[in-house]
Amino acid sequence: MALFRNAAARFLSIPQKASPLAAVTTKAQYSSESTDLREVMAQKVPIMQEKVKAFRKEYGSTKVGEITVDMMYGGMRGMKGLVTETSVLDPEEGIRFRGYSIPECQDVLPAAEGGTEPLPEGLFWLLCTGDVPTKAQVDTLSKEWANRADLPPHVVNMLNNFPSNLHPMAQFSAAITALNSESKFAKGYSEGVPKAKYWELCFEDSLDLISKLPTVAATIYRNLYRDGTSIGAIDPAKDWSANFTAMLGYDDPQFTELMRLYLTIHSDHEGGNVSAHATHLVGSALSDPYLSFAAGMNGLAGPLHGLANQEVLLWVTKLRAEIGDDVTEDQLKEFIWKTLKSGQVVPGYGHAVLRKTDPRYSCQREFALKHLPDDKLFKLVAKLYNVVPPILTELGKVQNPWPNVDAHSGVLLQYYGMMEMNYYTVLFGVSRALGVLSSLVWDRALGLPIERPKSMSTEGLQKLVGATAAQGA
Repeated sequence: MALFRNAAARFLSIPQKASPLAAVTTKAQYSSESTDLREVMAQKVPIMQEKVKAFRKEYGSTKVGEITVDMMYGGMRGMKGLVTETSVLDPEEGIRFRGYSIPECQDVLPAAEGGTEPLPEGLFWLLCTGDVPTKAQVDTLSKEWANRADLPPHVVNMLNNFPSNLHPMAQFSAAITALNSESKFAKGYSEGVPKAKYWELCFEDSLDLISKLPTVAATIYRNLYRDGTSIGAIDPAKDWSANFTAMLGYDDPQFTELMRLYLTIHSDHEGGNVSAHATHLVGSALSDPYLSFAAGMNGLAGPLHGLANQEVLLWVTKLRAEIGDDVTEDQLKEFIWKTLKSGQVVPGYGHAVLRKTDPRYSCQREFALKHLPDDKLFKLVAKLYNVVPPILTELGKVQNPWPNVDAHSGVLLQYYGMMEMNYYTVLFGVSRALGVLSSLVWDRALGLPIERPKSMSTEGLQKLVGATAAQGA
């Protein structure tokens, strides 16, 4: 990795000839007052294309890191093999969206009138462009998403005819796949649109899909948990999150603020997680954004990924049933050790990359301290925060004993009355669209090819590393 950093540093210090690269050396030179996101993207795409082209020409053969046998068998952990422009996850620092930490995003991204939490529209603008948007730019995007939010009748009919025992995430994924009928990318590709236009059609599909996801998600919620009552009309004067919470049937302004925070912080976590990688992988085959995102949502539905927030609440519910709310730390320790000795894990703790408390956990904790400090479930989760990490450290088998985002989100949702744990991953999915679809647009803008890594058999790998016959027996 040091070699890559040194190479990048040398590249940036090379005097450039007349080239668009000279225009991308500072954030200030990226600035635009246009409130049209497509127009801003159209300015940036050719500049970034030239930057990547020049970098690959000069340093394309430079080696980045080393791959071990354990990495190949261990889920490719730590292998540097993807390019994702939108966010970077540092093991010690946490997520940065285009260079901005979560607290910095909370400070610089526009908020709703009378609110304090960042608007997800602002984060999407940041992820797409690298620029912090103005309030006018965010307001324009809010109106555009509201105007694109209606669903085609066949998708509404499909949603209304799903059986009640079909998991909300299965319904969510199926509806997204069916929205493929609206794909401008698929239509343009079938008509032979030039490759230079791929990103524009992908961008249009992404805006349409993000706009429609709250409508899909709210329809699922109303059908399953509110007797199929109408979601109501989209209000162009409201932001994306406010329309979403209204369609869900919630009118508490604090819940809307929570949803703005939730939809922002769950949006992106660089490119290696299952939902992001699946979206990128399927998109690399030039499947349209609807099909690509549906693949990502099928990955998010797994208990080791997005469904983990549900696993946390089930475990906490079991804890409360056995020992109650007003527990001592000794009682908690006993219950945690009982969980571990039974061969189970403590859900909500640990992360594949992070080696500290997840900043997404921390900002939700701050929200709880501000708005629901006396809630019994929050107090219990706060006690777990003090007790679990030392036990996992003592166990000696956990690289990261600290809480992740899933350890806290369910607590906040339950406080405001959303008790339906099966539904929580759908909220995660609505948010994750912001990150993976902005990244997909850049995949097409940079012309990234179909993903096709080389796989090996165990026998072939043994030969490659010089394992003896005895070792291979």
